[in-house]
Amino acid sequence: MLGGCLCGAILYEAIGHTVFSVNCHCRDCQRTSGGAYTPALFVPETSITISGEVTYYASTAYSGRKVSRGFCPKCGSQLCAKLEILPDIIGIRAGTLDDSSLFNPGVDIFTSSAARWDLMNPDIPKFQREPG
Repeated sequence: MLGGCLCGAILYEAIGHTVFSVNCHCRDCQRTSGGAYTPALFVPETSITISGEVTYYASTAYSGRKVSRGFCPKCGSQLCAKLEILPDIIGIRAGTLDDSSLFNPGVDIFTSSAARWDLMNPDIPKFQREPG
């Protein structure tokens, strides 16, 4: 899978399998995406090569653990996320993929904070918070 930021300063290539994919409806993802949710696929961190310098912003998630969201310092595109709870996995924002058709959401999470105008796919599982 290939992808990158809007200005092209950061490019990535992920080789191998997707561990899982989600649409996250938590309030933090709504705020950082400016939309109803963040579509993301997670891959082993060892399977991704990133060229360019990603800047990370860390915040505390609902779980009390850190989430570090990576973005391009030039154009502001959010590209990835590292979750303290999943130390060897990196999340890739589906919209940054060169071929976004490779994203297939497996689950909706944090539906308890979903925007009321968000029309979720009824065919995928839903969790009020994170699965667990």
